[in-house]
Amino acid sequence: MTATAPTSRSAALAGRLDRFRHWTRAVLIANLVGQIGIIGTGGAVRLTGSGLGCSTWPNCEPGQFTPQFHEATSLHPYIEFGNRTLTGVLGVIAVLVAVAVWTDLKRSASYRALGLVPIVGVLMQALIGGIVVLLHLHPGWVSLHFGVSGALVAASLYLLHRSGEGDSAPTLVVGPRARALAWTLAGLTAAVVVLGVLTTGAGPHSGDAEVGYRIAIDPALLTKWHAAAVWAFLAVLVAYLVSVRGGPAPVRRAALILLGITLAQGLIGYVQYFTDLPELLVGLHMIGAAVLIAGTTRVVLTTRVR
Repeated sequence: MTATAPTSRSAALAGRLDRFRHWTRAVLIANLVGQIGIIGTGGAVRLTGSGLGCSTWPNCEPGQFTPQFHEATSLHPYIEFGNRTLTGVLGVIAVLVAVAVWTDLKRSASYRALGLVPIVGVLMQALIGGIVVLLHLHPGWVSLHFGVSGALVAASLYLLHRSGEGDSAPTLVVGPRARALAWTLAGLTAAVVVLGVLTTGAGPHSGDAEVGYRIAIDPALLTKWHAAAVWAFLAVLVAYLVSVRGGPAPVRRAALILLGITLAQGLIGYVQYFTDLPELLVGLHMIGAAVLIAGTTRVVLTTRVR
């Protein structure tokens, strides 16, 4: 009796929450948009040199949770605190995701466990962000901060996609060659993003107004490696498009969307390079990287159905 009582209470709670189940997809979309958006606000912190706008963590200043306005106040504390505030908003959304997904007892345990990923990720990002501030923008931790954000974008897209699927074993809808190309795209996406992060850290927008180049690698060389990875990605994507040209419509649509994202990213990248890296374009390029991660994840997921 005592062993079944908690289960019965959980089932009763899940039953009461079923009336709000139609909000699940909206919450998952909000989570994905928020995970992409915080990369944009994090980029704003980096591009404006506001990483130490708040000198400590979790308070903005010793004994002060929020920035304090006075005549000598710059915008930097507000930009940094705005990014921290968005983390709080993402935390609220992550709690809603956990409630909506974990309490759906009709779904498999593996799917329900995915509902906990956003809240774990937000907590991890808050901790990493605090370490970044306390270590005065150490480039390794700054890069890790972006990397975890990219992983959360992929996980959020995966969770959104899985919410619309069943729970049976996946069945491939493309051939083994197309499947291999899709996973190659995933690997190349990781390479493109990592090289992009290193290129930014080695360039003038490394995030520290006093130290222009935080990663001691030739930024021109890193830019060439980054561009080479993008061209390799584009070549594989074209090969994938050819291999699925007669495949299901969702597969072809996801690949075409990814092609559009890639071309837009390439255009922004080359324009920013030849116009001395204006902050707005660099920021758009960072958001584009998050969209690229989501697009590639979608391509891989559409190669099978449940």
